[in-house]
Amino acid sequence: MRAARSILITGASSGIGAALANAYAAPGVHLALTGRNQARLDDTRAAVSARGATCDAACVDVTDRREMDRWIARCDAEHPLDLVVANAGISPGTSAADDEVEQTRRVFAVNIGGVVDTVLAALPGMTARGSGQIAIMASLAAFAVAPDAHAYCASKFAVRAWGEGLRGHLARRGIAVSVICPGFVESRMTAVNPHPKPGLIDADRAAAIIMRGLAANRGRIVFPWWLYAISRVAGALPPDLLARLARQFRRGA
Repeated sequence: MRAARSILITGASSGIGAALANAYAAPGVHLALTGRNQARLDDTRAAVSARGATCDAACVDVTDRREMDRWIARCDAEHPLDLVVANAGISPGTSAADDEVEQTRRVFAVNIGGVVDTVLAALPGMTARGSGQIAIMASLAAFAVAPDAHAYCASKFAVRAWGEGLRGHLARRGIAVSVICPGFVESRMTAVNPHPKPGLIDADRAAAIIMRGLAANRGRIVFPWWLYAISRVAGALPPDLLARLARQFRRGA
C-alpha cells in the first residue's frame, strides 16, 4: 500500500484513535479527526500539529448519520481520503446511559451504527477514485462472548464479520479493507474494566502494530497472537461451558 497522506480517524480524542493520529502525523499529512470530548480532541489536534501535520478536528457524534455524511463528504472534498479508520467505540462502562437496556442500545448504536455510517459515507469518494483503504476497529472480544460483556462482544462480532465480508466485495473497486482485532490496550475504556486484562499494552505500541498491518494490507490485524489463539479456542466452546469458565477465571483473579 502506498503511504496514506489524507487520513480520517473517528474516536481520535483518546486511546488507540489518538495514538494512531500521533503516529501518522508528519509534514505533508492531513488528518481529519473526530471524538466525543472537545477538550481531549483539541489536545490531539495540538499534538499532531506539533508533528507537522495539518488537521481538521470536529466533535461529531458518530451516531448522527446526517452529520457524519456531511462532515466526511466535506473532508473528502477538501482532502481526498486515502485511509479511513472507523475506530470510535464504547463499552457499557463508558456509556453515559444509566441502565442496562439503554447501555446496550448505546453500545450497538456507536459500535455498529457509528462504524457502518463512517464507512458508508467514505465509500462514494473512494469508489469514484478507484482507490482507498478502510480500517474497522473490532476486538478479540469478537471471537468469544463474555457473559458480562455480551453487548460489547456482539457489537464487535458484527463489525468484524461485516468488514471481512467487505474486503472481498470492495477489492474489485480498488478499495482495501482491514479489520483490527486488538486485545487489551490502555485507554479510558480499559481503565473502567475491573476484570483481569492479560497482555495489556499501551496505545502507542498498539498503534505501531496497526500501522504495520495496514501498510501490509492485512485483512485481519490481531494482537497479541497468544490471546487471539485463546479467544479462538474459547469461542469454539459450548456457551454454558464458556460462561462457567469465565466466572471461575474472574473469581480466581
